[in-house]
Amino acid sequence: MHPMLKPALRRAWRDLQTVQFGVTPAHAVVVGPLDLATGSLLERLDGTRGLPLLREEARALGLPDGLVDRLVERLAKAGLIDDPTAGGAAADALRRRPGGLNDRLRPDLASLSVVHPEPGGGIRRLAARRAMRVQVRGAGRVGATLAAVLSASGVGRVEVLDGQCVESWDVAPGGLPARAAGKRRNEAAERLVRGAAPGRLPREAELAEPMGGSPPGLALVVVAPRDGLDAYAPDPVAAESWIASGIPHLYTGVVEGTGVVGPLVLPGGSACAKCLALGWEERDPAWPRLLAQWRSGRREGVPACDMAVATAVAGLAAAHVLAFLDGDLPASTGARWKTSLPALAWASERIGPHAGCGCGAAGNAGGECASGVVEPQDTMSG
Repeated sequence: MHPMLKPALRRAWRDLQTVQFGVTPAHAVVVGPLDLATGSLLERLDGTRGLPLLREEARALGLPDGLVDRLVERLAKAGLIDDPTAGGAAADALRRRPGGLNDRLRPDLASLSVVHPEPGGGIRRLAARRAMRVQVRGAGRVGATLAAVLSASGVGRVEVLDGQCVESWDVAPGGLPARAAGKRRNEAAERLVRGAAPGRLPREAELAEPMGGSPPGLALVVVAPRDGLDAYAPDPVAAESWIASGIPHLYTGVVEGTGVVGPLVLPGGSACAKCLALGWEERDPAWPRLLAQWRSGRREGVPACDMAVATAVAGLAAAHVLAFLDGDLPASTGARWKTSLPALAWASERIGPHAGCGCGAAGNAGGECASGVVEPQDTMSG
């Protein structure tokens, strides 16, 4: 082990014996009391020394035997220690691969190291992203931008499915460029994803390595239709194959002046599109009739989709996707986040499993997932 204090957490001394790691309450940790020699030892935890050398340097500072090991262990438990040699075989392969750990991914790696406390946790998840496959259904202002963000964040394969040709109103910063107008949407989106990637996209064989030689299955489907109605009120029939095969899927889009992210559906574990539809029907008996007219009626003009709202929705949805791929359950699991013009305040709407739906989530205790915002400040003394 080559212990290294996580560079992403800013350090500041609260007083002569107490140091704080991190700025925000979500990640800040206070360490103390520390004497002058132990404080000096902290400066040597930079990833260039192994434990044997650190023990020697501690003895030279007059510190007792065993202090280095106890200090590193306690700092690691507090989530403050990283190890540039840790992360497992996939992380080692990423480090060795030419251009694998691209400089463009270093801010993402730093962020992951803060969120995931164990040494090597950041690069382990970055390596795992490279072997994952995500499908985005829709290449409008939300879907194309979201796909580009996922690719830029190190997801190895991002597929975008859409038909017809790019319209001038599909163009967005971070999404499809103006030169793509008139081109096939799926081809333009493929070029966008390739261009956004921080390095060479992994080949099929590289994707198959972590899967025991088999190509990776879909880790997630993101439904981001150009017509946001299909994200706001998703069609349960379209999701039946994902429910049957256990593929998680997330709905996101903009309809009129409202942006939505969620629900993230874990088949059999959280509410699905049919649960949502049945709940709506119970609350508003006229809802099915209205929805049938909206879906079948002939549309005039271009669907409303505010650029700033679409960009914000794409960013939040991408963050939820990445959290899920990294092994966490984002706040859109069994819930939906909405924001509307002009106030633009995000609000969460709980979507519970419906007893009349056959998806199985109603009988699964895991279908009830509470979410909230907590800002703790941990303290580590001694």
